[in-house]
Amino acid sequence: MADATGKTVQVVVVTPEKAAFEGTADFVVLPMYDGELGVLPGRAPLIGRLGAGELRLMTGGAAATRFYVEPGFAQVRADVVTVLTAKALPAASVTAASAEQAAAAADALPGGNAVERANKDRARERAQGMKSVAAKNAAAG
Repeated sequence: MADATGKTVQVVVVTPEKAAFEGTADFVVLPMYDGELGVLPGRAPLIGRLGAGELRLMTGGAAATRFYVEPGFAQVRADVVTVLTAKALPAASVTAASAEQAAAAADALPGGNAVERANKDRARERAQGMKSVAAKNAAAG
């Protein structure tokens, strides 16, 4: 899946606690706020708003390395993809039960004022991203 030059992109996934992943990939799929974005080597630079969902890293013919990531930011520059997120988990660790638990926790949040409603909406977005990853896990499993 690499381009004709055989180049790869360096990928760094960073959370407040640690670098969750550092490595290379032929192709990266980022879950942006308004849809997915594919990144090949040589892509034009950008900074974008990351949404909750599945980050996929493809290398050669191997199965994709998958992560669940929470909203944050992604930067592409000089064949380096940097993902800044509050949480990054291996996709295999996201289960339907954990996604349902996150959805229930989001629904239980108060929503009396604008700030509380915004927090509740963000929690629901994260739960929906987890549900999407869990459904892909179940379909693959």
